[in-house]
Amino acid sequence: MFDTRELGRRPGALKRVSRTAPAPADLGTEVIGVPAGARLEVDLRMESVMEGVLVTGTVRAPLAGECVRCLEPLAREGEAEFQEMFRYPDADGPARRPAVPADEEGDEETPSLQGDFFDLEPVLRDAVVLALPLQPVCREDCPGLCPECGTPLAEDPDHGHDEAVDIRWAALREFAGSARPGGRETQDKQTKAPRASGEDPQET
Repeated sequence: MFDTRELGRRPGALKRVSRTAPAPADLGTEVIGVPAGARLEVDLRMESVMEGVLVTGTVRAPLAGECVRCLEPLAREGEAEFQEMFRYPDADGPARRPAVPADEEGDEETPSLQGDFFDLEPVLRDAVVLALPLQPVCREDCPGLCPECGTPLAEDPDHGHDEAVDIRWAALREFAGSARPGGRETQDKQTKAPRASGEDPQET
């Protein structure tokens, strides 16, 4: 929770805050995110306006995950920017801006201050997750894994396999090999010499 009492609801009043906090659980996606308990470094600029407090800031945190190509673990630093308006609970007077039509406003309503405090966790969570890479890689030219055996290609650049034979053609290839000169079928025919016409057995 962050305190806004120093602003005193004076439009134009500013306050800058830097804070370090532990990261909440499940801050990320299935392939990359901020480890639970890791240090979130938050820099805020709080500005008092007529309707509430406009909060602008940056959050930095360590990221951990795995490469989507080779599945090796990776670690890097992440940074995200955010901006959110926290409305005064009683900001219903004439100073309030005209209401946005229901068909034009977003699915989420503008959050309100809880007294003189506001909870930044939902804002940080949205900002961090949206800033995460959709397909993180350990390096831009990561070759990934061999699609046949799963060997990391970065460790064995010359890795390869003989050309695979479609099982549907295997029988035809075997037949073609046996039909060639010197093949098994040809050799069988050569071992059986033809009989002379005079040697045919006579029926009695």
